[in-house]
Amino acid sequence: MSASLDLETTGAVRLIMLPNSPVCYYDKLKLRCISQEDLKTLPVWQLGREGTLFEIFTGAQSEVTTAPLETRVTLRNISELWAGEYTCMFKQKSSLINITHKASAVMDIALLPTIDITIAPAFPRCGNGTNILKDFLESSSNMLEKSLNESWTTTADEGNSSLAETYLDSLEQLIQMTNVTHIPKKKNIELAASDCPQRSKCQSTVFNTNIVLVSSDPGSVKTAGFKELENYLPNKDETYKPNSIVVSVTTERKQLGPVQVKINFSLIRPRPRNVDMKCVAWDNDTRSWSTEGCEWMGASDEGLCICRHLSSFAVLMSRYQVNIRGLTEVTLFGLSVSVISLILTLVIELIVWSAVVKTDTLYLRHTANIHICLCLLVADCCFLASFKLNDKNKEMWCKIFVVLKHFCYLSMFFWMLCQSSMLLHHAIFPLHRMGKKTYLRFSLVLGYVCPLLIAVITLLSYNNGAEGEYYSKDTCWLCYAGLMKGSIHTFVIPVGVIVLFNVFSMVVVVIKILNHPTNPVKYNENEKKATVTVMRTVILLTPIFGVTWFFGFAVMLLDLTSGPIVVVVHYAFNLLNTFQGLFILLTTCLADKLVRQFYFFKESDNLNHVYCISG
Repeated sequence: MSASLDLETTGAVRLIMLPNSPVCYYDKLKLRCISQEDLKTLPVWQLGREGTLFEIFTGAQSEVTTAPLETRVTLRNISELWAGEYTCMFKQKSSLINITHKASAVMDIALLPTIDITIAPAFPRCGNGTNILKDFLESSSNMLEKSLNESWTTTADEGNSSLAETYLDSLEQLIQMTNVTHIPKKKNIELAASDCPQRSKCQSTVFNTNIVLVSSDPGSVKTAGFKELENYLPNKDETYKPNSIVVSVTTERKQLGPVQVKINFSLIRPRPRNVDMKCVAWDNDTRSWSTEGCEWMGASDEGLCICRHLSSFAVLMSRYQVNIRGLTEVTLFGLSVSVISLILTLVIELIVWSAVVKTDTLYLRHTANIHICLCLLVADCCFLASFKLNDKNKEMWCKIFVVLKHFCYLSMFFWMLCQSSMLLHHAIFPLHRMGKKTYLRFSLVLGYVCPLLIAVITLLSYNNGAEGEYYSKDTCWLCYAGLMKGSIHTFVIPVGVIVLFNVFSMVVVVIKILNHPTNPVKYNENEKKATVTVMRTVILLTPIFGVTWFFGFAVMLLDLTSGPIVVVVHYAFNLLNTFQGLFILLTTCLADKLVRQFYFFKESDNLNHVYCISG
């Protein structure tokens, strides 16, 4: 069995109505409703008259304001329609119990005497038409108040226009037929009118939205902006939602030549990256928004629309980001191949270590390779894990994976920096050899401590890793907020510096090796061949990783709404990035002559012989 309980209390809230005597006609009155504690619910004001209850909203003659412990109703220009019993209610609802706290008071209106007036002639001359239009626009603006949004949600019968359609059509016709000079801006409606000469650009502004009409004979041009109306006009495409006010552009006479309307909308909500938008015009025939004759100018100027006809215009924004077909599948496949390749590389390194590592240079090279593989393996596993996160703990795990990926990718590049630094040191100082322990201590500090400091400082600097500032919950990666803005630059800048340093090191080493006849110092033949092997690895890996993150930087800058070339860039980055483990396997193991020969010469003496003849 199930049951519910409805309770109604008095005394918890108190209604104060001043003055207590009958209220005079055209007077102004304030009603206060005070609660003993914060009831954490919005109040409801009602007026009971002749057995009918009316809810009181903010409008032309009433204003409702709410504070934590008090709510007020201000009545202006009081007439007999405001006489009756006023009730202030706070409704608290739970699963089984509904509690209503209410207070009531009766207001009496001092009626005016009935006066019969006769006019001769019976049809007097009307006053200023501009004042009538002002009053009409004032009333029309009040109808668009947010407090009256429920009045607009009534579904139109099949074949009939909705209230919002009728409203827009009526105001467009009235504005077009009325001789408008200057009408003050209303809260929800702004009207601009101007007479433009032939073959000119006619400019106007409504609610910070700039409109330029280009026509051979503009004539009298009238532009109107409507707030909130975009939420009430029917929208058949549920994947898009309005993101601007409605702007209507009309002319006094019909335009015979081509027309171009440039509208620079002020967006209601910022457009997230990779989210599509479309410029639309209201089509009275289909009774819906239409993109025909309108063009969105793209992410570089996201509020600009260009249309080739007159109508009422708006901007619609997609509810979802642009999806690249097959990109997720390619990423998952590439990461899986990369993880397997990295594991194979580590296994091969362990198997051939004692037989291949015969010089200090080769020791330093294989040590760096192992750490590069470990860092990339952890980063790839974090990428795979971030694809399947539960909504319950998504934010926590996403932040953890972002920190790990940031640290591991940086560490991978810093270990490459260790290799290039070693080569540069050998080339510039051939007589000074760095010992294994010294190099290992130097590499551990440079390869792990430096990226760890960068990752931790970045985490703390962006509001302790806040979502939307430090990382994106959608991508589980660092945020990009513009050029030199966003946490992503703490990754891009160090990587760019390392890639440039590696290229510089390779140039210096190559010049030194080619210039050996003028160099009085004789290289040990084995060390020289080992140096060439290390240099070959760095020369191969630096462009692979550098080009990969060059495309990554392009992905960060380019918006998916910019065209097909951006899709190609995304595919290129994902393919290069996810197959990095395979590239390492090919360049550090399978392309290494010593490693290949190991499987043909199992005995140590034979391997040493191979090393001496092949390098």
